[in-house]
Amino acid sequence: MDPDAANLASMGYTPTLRRHFSLPSILGLSFSLTNSWYGISAALATGINSGGPVLLTYGIVLVALVSVCVGVSLAELASAMPNAGGQYFWASELAPRRWARGVSYAVGWCACAGAVFTSASVALASGSALVGCWALGRVEFLIRPWHVFLGYQVVNFACFWINCWGRLLPRAAQVSLAISLLSFLVILITVPSVAPRHQSAKFVFATFINNTGWRSDGLAYIVGLVNTNWAFACLDAATHLAEEVHAPERMVPIAILSSLGIGFITSWFFSIGMFFSIQDDFNSIVNTPTGLPILELFYRALGSRAGAICLEMLVVLTGLGCLVACHTWQSRLVWSFARDRGVPGHRWLSSVDERAGVPVWAHVASCTLVAVVGCVYLGSSTALNSLVTACIVLLYTSYSIPVICLLLRGRANISHGPFWLGRVGFVCNCVLLAWTLFTIVMYSFPFKRPVHPGNMNYVAAVYVGLIAVVAVDWVLRGKSEYRGCEGRKVPEQVR
Repeated sequence: MDPDAANLASMGYTPTLRRHFSLPSILGLSFSLTNSWYGISAALATGINSGGPVLLTYGIVLVALVSVCVGVSLAELASAMPNAGGQYFWASELAPRRWARGVSYAVGWCACAGAVFTSASVALASGSALVGCWALGRVEFLIRPWHVFLGYQVVNFACFWINCWGRLLPRAAQVSLAISLLSFLVILITVPSVAPRHQSAKFVFATFINNTGWRSDGLAYIVGLVNTNWAFACLDAATHLAEEVHAPERMVPIAILSSLGIGFITSWFFSIGMFFSIQDDFNSIVNTPTGLPILELFYRALGSRAGAICLEMLVVLTGLGCLVACHTWQSRLVWSFARDRGVPGHRWLSSVDERAGVPVWAHVASCTLVAVVGCVYLGSSTALNSLVTACIVLLYTSYSIPVICLLLRGRANISHGPFWLGRVGFVCNCVLLAWTLFTIVMYSFPFKRPVHPGNMNYVAAVYVGLIAVVAVDWVLRGKSEYRGCEGRKVPEQVR
C-alpha cells in the first residue's frame, strides 16, 4: 500500500481525493490565502485610525512573531497527524476519551465558521475594490451599499467556478502566488519612485494617530491590531490539503512556515513603502469617496486616475487568488467534517465528484453560505465587518483547543512527526494560548467611541449566534450522529 494511503487508513479513513498538489502548489495556496501584504492594503483604514504608521510598522513585527508560534504549533500537529480535518481531528485524537466527541465537534464548527467568515471578508474586500475603481474613474458616481453587495456576489460566484475543477487548482495556486508577488513588486517599486515627495523616517517610524475616540492610545493600538492580525490569519489552510499532497507530514509544515516568511517580508516592506509615499494628511486618505484608502494613496502619489486604477486592479487580482484559496480551504474543511457526520446533510456534503476530483457539494454549500452572509452588508456594513474579527478569534480558538489537549496529555506522550521542536514547540504552544485569550477579550472592544449602532463591534453577537446553532445541532442531531475518533474503524492490515 502507498505510504500516504496507509497512514490515512491507520487513522480510519479511505483515501478519496487525488494527491495532485506538489510543494510549490500547496505553498502557493497557503500563501495565496494568507497573502499578508494584500490583507494590509485591504484593511488600511483601520490601521491608520488606530495607530497610523506606528501600528503597522511595529504591529506587523509583533503579529508575525506570534504567528510564527501559531505556525509552529500547527506544523507540529500536522506533521504528527496529517489529516484533512486538521484541528478538529487533532482534538478528537488528543482530548480525553470522555470529552473527545464534544470537544472535537465544537472545534470543527469553530473552524468551519471561521473559514466561511474569512471568505466573506475577502469577497467584501475584493467587491469593494472593484466598486472603488469604478468610482475613481467616474467622479459623479456615488457608491451605494447595493453596489458593494453586487461586487461581493460577483467575485464570490466567479471564484466558485475555479474550485469546481480539481486539476486546475494546483496550477491556479501557483499562478496566484506569482501574481501576488509580481503585484507586490510592481506596486512597491512604482508608488515610491513616482511620488512627488516622500515622508520623513520620523513620520513612518514614530507617528502615532488615534482617531478612535478611545482616550488610551494603548487601547486604540490594541483594537487596531485586528488589521495586522487579519493579514496573518488562516495559517491552517495547508493542513486541510494533507490528503491531496504526497508526504504531507513534511510538505504541510514547510508550506505553513514558508508562507509566514513570505508574508512578513511582503507586508512589512509594503507598509513602509506606502507610508513613505503618502502625499497628504491621513484624513483625506481615510475619508476618500471611493471607500478605499489604498486606492486614494495610489491616486495622490501617481497623480493619475488610470495609473491608480491599474495598480488597484493588481490588488484585485491578488484578492481573487486569495478568494479562490479561501474556497478551496473552506470546502475541504466542510467536506472532512461532513465525513465524520459533523454537519447536517453530511451524506451528500461528504461525497466527492470522481471526475472533477473535488468535494463539489461541500464546495457548493460553503460558497452558498458565503453568498448568504454577504446579505448582512445590505442591513449593516459594520455587522459584516465584525465578521473579520470573528473569523480571527474563531480560528485561534480552533487552534488552541487541540493544543490544550496536547499539553494536558503531555507532548512526550504522542508519536511525533518529522517536524517537532521539543521545548521550543512548548513555548510556541503557550504563546498561542496566551494570544488566543488576548484576542477573545481585546478584539471584542468597539473600534471607535462613542459607540452607536453604526460603529458597534458585533462580534459578541456572532459568538452567541454560533453557540446557539452548534448547541441546537448537537442536541437534535450531532450527539447521536457525530462519530469522532471512536467511530472510525481502522483496517486490520494497518493496525
